[in-house]
Amino acid sequence: LMRYHYGNTVCISTEVGCAMGCAFCASTLGGLVRRLEPREMLEQVMFTQIDSGLPISHIVLMGIGEPLDNYDNTVKFLRLVSSPDGLNIGLRHISVSTCGLVPGIKKLSEEGLPVTQSISLHAANDTRRSSLMPVNKKYPIAELLSACREYFEETGRRVSFEYTLISGENDSEQDAKALAALLKKGMRGPSHINLIMLNKVDETGFDAPDRKGAERFRKMLEDQG
Repeated sequence: LMRYHYGNTVCISTEVGCAMGCAFCASTLGGLVRRLEPREMLEQVMFTQIDSGLPISHIVLMGIGEPLDNYDNTVKFLRLVSSPDGLNIGLRHISVSTCGLVPGIKKLSEEGLPVTQSISLHAANDTRRSSLMPVNKKYPIAELLSACREYFEETGRRVSFEYTLISGENDSEQDAKALAALLKKGMRGPSHINLIMLNKVDETGFDAPDRKGAERFRKMLEDQG
């Protein structure tokens, strides 16, 4: 549960474990155990509301698992949670994260569900991204951004790009400039970069930069527009 000035956001999972194998992520260490059903996704929202005593106004599908790898159940959940007969949470208040499953992004753009599409990017070139995220070998950055452009054109919804800062891997001045240039060139519509400090996981060997380094990276992005 995350409390913001505009409301209360719950981060929910769509799978038990994950098959995507991202090098920095704890969720994938044990592989995929099973996919959650729509009711189990709903229960996470409902019991967060009950346990906290706070109304939930926003949802991010950014917990354990890859939502678009559990596509049918995820879409059914979105329809249920936004229904007036369900929890009646507006779809524009829901973000669906993906590591970059291009067919799922394209399919979701045709569902008539105006959710925010959040892309776990984490690197600005294919060599670095493939070393961090195996999915990039199948759906490289150019193909991913093409699907994101289609999503924006079809839905009118701004795409958000998640970028986890990993010390010595993707947090240099050159990385910031490359990231800004990539999205300015690759996205015709407006986009947003969500910088995330890495949560240290002992098994991965990666670490986060210090706060000063993260602020420096943010400023470099802002200077690039």
